[in-house]
Amino acid sequence: MELRTLRYFVAVAEELHFGRAATRLHMSQPPLSRAIKQLEAELGALLFTRSPAGVSLTPVGSVLLDEARALLDQADHVRARVSAAAGLAALTVGILGDSTDPGATRLAAAYRRTHPTVDIRIRDTDLTDPTCGLRAGLVDVALTRAPFDETALTVVELRADPVGVVLRADDPLADRGRLRLADLGDRRWFQFPDGTDPLWQAYWNGGERREGPVVRVVHECLQAVLWNGTVGLAPLGHDLPAELAVVPLIDMPPSRVVAVCNEGDSNPLIRSFIEMARAAYSDRH
Repeated sequence: MELRTLRYFVAVAEELHFGRAATRLHMSQPPLSRAIKQLEAELGALLFTRSPAGVSLTPVGSVLLDEARALLDQADHVRARVSAAAGLAALTVGILGDSTDPGATRLAAAYRRTHPTVDIRIRDTDLTDPTCGLRAGLVDVALTRAPFDETALTVVELRADPVGVVLRADDPLADRGRLRLADLGDRRWFQFPDGTDPLWQAYWNGGERREGPVVRVVHECLQAVLWNGTVGLAPLGHDLPAELAVVPLIDMPPSRVVAVCNEGDSNPLIRSFIEMARAAYSDRH
């Protein structure tokens, strides 16, 4: 069982669609489908239930997804430690959210100009860990969103974004110019898995305990809205499919974009990253 094949599997499991997974992996769909079939043959069990509308995980697939994520995280951790021991100049950046954010784009360009010989590694994370693997040692620094437990971390606010509620376009509330959290009190909201930072979970639930389907990535959140009429929160300013609408919430505190590193970390590459992030996100032009 190769790590590459496990990465293929995780992509399909998170997208629940071979075409989207192939696009995400920058490959064509036929070799991706063959790799998954070979993995199923190797394991002797089906990992996905296939249909014209897409795919869904079988119980075996759900078990493998958790194990594959843990194994891939550990592999990334090993690679980072070996590189550090070899004295290679490298920086692993965790990103949660929209990596096409203009602030992140400006930061990437500025950092590359200043540190052209540094090997920059990006770890795109899911919604269940707002520190992007920082506490686990999987990344050196993170671009993410607060709030979360900041114990033993240095957190620098870069920007604050207004928040809205994501609804189906045919939802009776979708045509409202603005909403309050009280307008959504009887709705189901998407949830994060057990063990997710409670401050993070509470924020995206509007400060109250809610009920609803468990999700891990943004795509699953959007699918929960489309299929189940679930509601959830999102920063304003992001493009959504035509079937979805976002309505501003006037009583929801803004979502803070932050740069995070471990407290007391003296790595000059990390300090440079933080300072450049301040400048990149303050430049609105």
